[in-house]
Amino acid sequence: MKEKVNIKNVTIVLVSPKYPGNIGSTARCLKNMGIERLSVVCYEKLDIGMMKQMATHVAADIIDNIQYYENLQEALVNFHYIIGTTARLGTKSARQPAISPRDLAIRLVDISRNNSIALVFGPEDRGLTNEELKYCHTLVNIPTSDQFKSVNLSHAVMICCYEMFVASRGYVKRFTPRLATSAEVEAMYEHLKKMFIKVGFINPENPEYWMMCIRRFFQRIHLYSKEVRIVRGICRHVERYVEKQKT
Repeated sequence: MKEKVNIKNVTIVLVSPKYPGNIGSTARCLKNMGIERLSVVCYEKLDIGMMKQMATHVAADIIDNIQYYENLQEALVNFHYIIGTTARLGTKSARQPAISPRDLAIRLVDISRNNSIALVFGPEDRGLTNEELKYCHTLVNIPTSDQFKSVNLSHAVMICCYEMFVASRGYVKRFTPRLATSAEVEAMYEHLKKMFIKVGFINPENPEYWMMCIRRFFQRIHLYSKEVRIVRGICRHVERYVEKQKT
């Protein structure tokens, strides 16, 4: 049996888009590729009329059903697997190695069967920040010519969605159980940070620097809810042990 990405489990998330028309163009791209879910993280009211003008009447329903959020963490709370898009590649700890849209699509054939997927795009002028990328399990980068690396927001969405739409007919069938949600994982990171500070493992003056390395470590694997609970259980036992030593 031929397998493909379950696009019903995919949501496109736009963070602080600058132009309503780009949201409309994105909605049109989603309609072309059979993706129905669009979320927008924004801090001000957007022109719905301009969105629908660019979306055309065919994709107007996607505009009507946009889920709006005040911050990215809130937007991602119920997703099991999160992909961030980036044009900037480097060796900084916050920027893990990025894969191509095609390789991403192949990876999602298995993961998307039982898990909700968020594909996150940053603002047109700067992309996603390191702070925003910390929530992502994987980064994707669209290869471009050295002459001009900038890709229009809706074009970037279309490239990634196209690869997901056509991906992996004929790949070996695998099975990935439901992963831990973003909310569960973030709670684990917060618990780890408190424990590390309590035992003196990290500098309490700059804990996020070290926690970024911890994030990169855990993001190399798929975390299931049971495994997150085990990690937090370990944290609780360590904390209790430390408290006993103080008495």
